[in-house]
Amino acid sequence: MDDSTAQSKDKLMADLREVIADFEDLFKQVAGQAGDKATEATLRMQARFEQAKADLAGLEELAGEQARKAGQAADGYVRENPWTAVGIGAGVGLLVGLLLARR
Repeated sequence: MDDSTAQSKDKLMADLREVIADFEDLFKQVAGQAGDKATEATLRMQARFEQAKADLAGLEELAGEQARKAGQAADGYVRENPWTAVGIGAGVGLLVGLLLARR
């Protein structure tokens, strides 16, 4: 996983945490001002947000695990086939150079 992908994932996770925290604050404020039916709805929504937080934590852990596995697989491949990796890198560099030169 490259740095921009990791940064995007981290930003998305941080944004989702902020949204969940904002909704929790909103529900706490509304719960004190609402009637019985609104309180029931608030409690149901609070439970759903708690589940969303748990799901987010699970997804974050899964994404980290998959990134580690992909990194280990790439490392293993490069160690087993160093010249192939050098050739692939040179080919990609050549293609990028040709594409940039056309502009």
